[in-house]
Amino acid sequence: MNPSTPSYARARAAFVLCLLLLPPAAARAQAPQAAPQTALPPEKVRQIEALVNAEMAKQKIPGMTVAVVSERQARWAAGFGTQDVENNIPARPATVYRLGSISKPITAVAVMQLHERGRLDLDAPVQKYCPAFPEKQWPVTTRQVLGHLAGIRHYKSDEEFNSTRFYASVAEGLNMFKDEPLLQEPGTKYTYTTHGYSVLGCVIEGASGQKFADFVGENVFKPAAMERARADSVADIIPNRAQGYRVTDKGVLTNSPLADNSYKVPGGGFVSTAEDLARFAVALQTGKLLKPETLELMYAPQKLKDGKETSYGLGWGVAKRPDGARAVGHSGGQQRVSTFLHMQPDQGLAVVIMSNLEGARLGDLAQRIGDVVLK
Repeated sequence: MNPSTPSYARARAAFVLCLLLLPPAAARAQAPQAAPQTALPPEKVRQIEALVNAEMAKQKIPGMTVAVVSERQARWAAGFGTQDVENNIPARPATVYRLGSISKPITAVAVMQLHERGRLDLDAPVQKYCPAFPEKQWPVTTRQVLGHLAGIRHYKSDEEFNSTRFYASVAEGLNMFKDEPLLQEPGTKYTYTTHGYSVLGCVIEGASGQKFADFVGENVFKPAAMERARADSVADIIPNRAQGYRVTDKGVLTNSPLADNSYKVPGGGFVSTAEDLARFAVALQTGKLLKPETLELMYAPQKLKDGKETSYGLGWGVAKRPDGARAVGHSGGQQRVSTFLHMQPDQGLAVVIMSNLEGARLGDLAQRIGDVVLK
């Protein structure tokens, strides 16, 4: 994805995927805090732990939680390092992180559920369901927004990305960008946009008759047994919430700045655990959330009007592994976190990585862990 601001470049959300000195207490806290039972073979667990510890040392990541799905079942989860450096609290399987842009496939699943139920036409103008988003110089459809083909802009400044203002509703969050023209004619160019997913949140509300967070909670989180998933809030007390960190230009580890994600819950404003995201992957792969044919639609690369394929489907980054296996997933990057969800649905595999360092590179690690699991 193609961020345009310096801060977002440090916290980018791209599917394909700083030197610092940690305090001694954090450096000592690299022993994994595993879930009570392990269903992966011990040798594979040791290999995964070695990969994780090596990558954390290389990137100087304070804390990380990893979860693995194989054969379409959640098999293993463990925390590594420290979720709170100042208080020396170890990361755990139940540590709560911001999801960043992994919020987008969750929102996309909710959109496609309404499509399956005949309540949402993907190719109708978005204003049919979201009149709060004004008509533009060209028509815009839900399908185009899902695939980042609608021409809706992304963040325009560091100030916008680092917003600390509280927005009380999805519709209110649209005020940040809704009156601006489209960047280009929809369907002619891939332009990654978190704001576009805020429009999708409004579309979900119009099509469902429910508040966005309520619909997602009832139709995605509950059937997937995602016990800790919820909209982020800087004011609420969220047990086991990880603290977040970034690195200065001089290589010093500092606390992440305050940022209120209420303006972009559908595209980057959920929090959850690695265990919950593993359950989300299982629910997708076992048909608890969507029909197989709907998932195939989501995992298909979108095409521009000139016939060129993008590397994005409907809410998911899509790619082929070197061995030809299909891979789908999403990363997330924002204040406090870097995250990655990697799936190979045909093999029943998913790998979730959540860390509390901004700008951490996790895509390659997720794929290497997947390779160990599939050996």
